[in-house]
Amino acid sequence: QVQLVESGGGLVQAGGSLRLSCVVSGSNFVINAMGWYRQSPGKQREMVALQVHGGSSVYAESVKGRFSIATDTSKNTVYLQMNNLNDEDTAVYYCNADLSVPTVRSELWGQGTQVTVSS
Repeated sequence: QVQLVESGGGLVQAGGSLRLSCVVSGSNFVINAMGWYRQSPGKQREMVALQVHGGSSVYAESVKGRFSIATDTSKNTVYLQMNNLNDEDTAVYYCNADLSVPTVRSELWGQGTQVTVSS
């Protein structure tokens, strides 16, 4: 069974940094794209960063220049490096993967990890 396992959330002071990780566990799949979304209380889930396998990245305007997404295909892992955090970045962050398993296109979500920025 293919699933996503996230880690790296926590409490950080404003201006600090965190790195989130998301591992695709299982076998017999191909990663087409991976990304990160977040959801704050009372708000809709929003895209933070997306990266197409072997291709370009897309960022939400609010995180451009502060966040960076990177994929290590050898480890089936996607990272989100978050720098210069502010209280508006407080949210539950979800990993998302667009996979072919092995030929069926599937979209998976991680369980979510809480990021809290204190001012």
